[in-house]
Amino acid sequence: MDPLNALQQPLFTLLETPVSWTEVLGFGSGALCVWLVARQHIANWPIGIANNVLFILLFTDSGLYADAGLQVVFIALACYGWWSWLHGNAPGDHLAVRRTTRTEWAWLLAAGAAGFAALWLLLDRATDSTVPQWDALTTALSLMATYGQCRKLIESWWIWIAADIVYIPLYAYKELYLTSLLYVGFLALCVAGLIGWRRALSAAPAAVAV
Repeated sequence: MDPLNALQQPLFTLLETPVSWTEVLGFGSGALCVWLVARQHIANWPIGIANNVLFILLFTDSGLYADAGLQVVFIALACYGWWSWLHGNAPGDHLAVRRTTRTEWAWLLAAGAAGFAALWLLLDRATDSTVPQWDALTTALSLMATYGQCRKLIESWWIWIAADIVYIPLYAYKELYLTSLLYVGFLALCVAGLIGWRRALSAAPAAVAV
């Protein structure tokens, strides 16, 4: 059997809906990735790339085309984030948690709004998506949050929280119940990550003083 087809075979049934190997593996790798991000562990990036590949298969099969395409962008951003966390702002300078500047907020909000509008139009006119506006919104928010994560901007957790609040009912509506449950876990991990990064930010001046 083709390995890709094997991954999409049902493993068990949840709420009378088949759950595939792809969704189960995406559940596990996604939860591990967010937990590692919250702990500022560099291994989150390769784990996240594996998760993105699994979700490309899952979302394409479910007609969530923007989310499937988003995973390709996530892979590119993961490569950038991996490099950024290793090198910081200069060679040998590991990246530290910090707040988003006003200029960064302006660029993020402008890019997010433009991306949302363009994706909504594209999905509505060029695909058979049944949820073009919500697919576009979660895509735009996720890209904004991932960029912030790459730069260790603490507010990226708030953007992830907003995205997860939309993702949970969206995936349930598309009968991806395990993935919807995964995003409930993501939401909890995002809150934990926000608390952890706040502590790191508060501890930074003390560390410098010592």
